[in-house]
Order: sequence, then structure tokens, then C-alpha cells
Amino acid sequence: MPREPNHLELLVLLAIARLGETAYGVTIRQDIVACTRREVSMAAVYAAIERLDRQRFIQPWWSEPRAERGGRARRQYRLTADGLAWLRRERETTLRMWRSVPSTGRRR
Repeated sequence: MPREPNHLELLVLLAIARLGETAYGVTIRQDIVACTRREVSMAAVYAAIERLDRQRFIQPWWSEPRAERGGRARRQYRLTADGLAWLRRERETTLRMWRSVPSTGRRR
């Protein structure tokens, strides 16, 4: 039975969904840091990417080489149908749990 993605893997999937065709290691990390206001290392991002690729939640692809002299192609990522389905189920589960949190009516 495949294991469920961890929190960082969830953030990587969300970043890939948000970034679309511009998702590669650096932009994924930048998006996570910008949205969570927490530092995350490139090594941790690439480890999460590798696990998500093994589970077939993401699909790597190579971009065209950059236009600058000596420009290299980038390994970019897109969500697979399984990755998107898992992300949607996770969203629904989280929203369902938040809806069941009782409101105390008190404000801080």
C-alpha cells in the first residue's frame, strides 16, 4: 500500500499546482517559502520531489534550453492525474475537518 505524502510533499504538490509550467526546483522552493514564511532547503525540496516522482504524483520533463548563451534546459515538473486527485482529496478532508471545529464565539 503506497504511503501518504508528508507535509512538505503536500507543499511541493501545491507549489507545482500553483506554478503550472514554470515549476522547477528553485521556483517550487521560492513559492513554499513565500507562502509559508518558513525556510526550506533545496535538498529537502529535491528529496520530496524524488519521493513524489516515485509515487507517480508528479511527472518530470525537460524545458527547452534557455535563450542565454550556454543556457541549459531545466528539469520541470507537472502534476499527474493521481497527484491532482490526491491533492483534491486532501483539500476536501482538511476543509471537512475545519468545518467541524466548534466556534467558541470568543475573540482574542
